[in-house]
Amino acid sequence: MADGTDPERARQERAALLDQHWAADARATRRRRVLAGAGAVTAVAAVAALVAVAVINDPPPQAREDIEIAGLQTFGDLGNSHVEAAVDYEQAPPVGGDHASAWLNCGVYTEPVPEENAVHALEHGAVWAAYDPSALSEDQVEALRQAVPDTYVVLSPYEDLGAPIMVSAWGAQVAVDSPEDERLEQFVTKYWQSPEAPEPGASCTGGIDAPSRVA
Repeated sequence: MADGTDPERARQERAALLDQHWAADARATRRRRVLAGAGAVTAVAAVAALVAVAVINDPPPQAREDIEIAGLQTFGDLGNSHVEAAVDYEQAPPVGGDHASAWLNCGVYTEPVPEENAVHALEHGAVWAAYDPSALSEDQVEALRQAVPDTYVVLSPYEDLGAPIMVSAWGAQVAVDSPEDERLEQFVTKYWQSPEAPEPGASCTGGIDAPSRVA
């Protein structure tokens, strides 16, 4: 039964409503994309800002050769032959030279260690952190232990050292006042596993222990 409605006009009205719906949906989609894009840009900018701050606050480490250490002494023309007899070293503690055929195992010692074996450890790239037991408290000795790496380090007392702490590597040495002395970290960074050692990277275990090794 006829209701007086023009079919063509009704079709046009439905088409217009659909057009409005799809137009609104398209606008909403564009808005979401714009917001998402803005969020992505903001996120990228935030990450870039964090990276920039990190670069400023945490500069790349210095190259070994660029590290300058106040009071550093270096020594050349060091022999490195294996000998059986005791060696009369010019430096105390020694920084290289002829040495025993067996190296001292790296680690923590509570009594003085045999120098000829310790020098062999230096040949392998180890750092020797010697301390005067009369100048450091037990807490300071523990702080020194915490301040040096766990590997390729010999830590031991040394009588009549002439300084609270003397840090040595093959061909290099510096006296420091305390475990907090910045020169300690500088020296370790510069000379630990140094390519200037005759045999850097050679084993620092599998040699011999001095009787007082505790770690």
